[in-house]
Amino acid sequence: MTQDEMKTLVGQAALQYVPPGGIVGVGTGSTVNRFIEALATLKDRIRGAVSSSSASTERLQALGIPVFDSNEVGEVAVYIDGADEIDHQGFMIKGGGAALTREKIVAAQSARFVCIADESKLVQVLGRFPVPVEVIPMATQRLIRQFAELGGTARLRLKEGQPLVTDNGQYILDVAGLQIGEPLRFESDVNQWPGVVTVGVFAHQKAALCLLGTAAGVKPLSF
Repeated sequence: MTQDEMKTLVGQAALQYVPPGGIVGVGTGSTVNRFIEALATLKDRIRGAVSSSSASTERLQALGIPVFDSNEVGEVAVYIDGADEIDHQGFMIKGGGAALTREKIVAAQSARFVCIADESKLVQVLGRFPVPVEVIPMATQRLIRQFAELGGTARLRLKEGQPLVTDNGQYILDVAGLQIGEPLRFESDVNQWPGVVTVGVFAHQKAALCLLGTAAGVKPLSF
């Protein structure tokens, strides 16, 4: 089974966690795009979605799924999103699609986080995938030096030779060379650094369930 087939499979499997008549939180990325395509088959049975990015919003609306501002709704029953890495406790690295801040906001607003991913994303220790960090532009160089003190190599994410600008008007640093053995502590510490908007370690908003795409089918992992 190819990686694309696994993404399609877990995207479809996530439909069983969407409450009838409710609002679903929707993340960002290639795996989530498969979920959005599947969600369109249920669009007449849900109120709509809260989206974590402009890209996902456009995709949802193009398929006829209403998108609500997060301030217009209360608690969302479930948030469906992918991960760049997930460990065996449900802690994740996210932000490869540059939507980590809004993803964390929607995750915090949701009663349950269901992660959809293929088996290549499951790791023993977080850090093989560079940790995305959304930062205020004026703090970029100081934060690069601060990550170096932790043994990490932080690089400014570029798009067409220029700094990538997030939906929030900020920059992204991708930090390689870290092994994150204490995700809760790491997330709390880095979020306190002046100039950091959000660190892409999702420990305080971890997954409750992962639908893992494998060659043998979808494997559910509860945390």
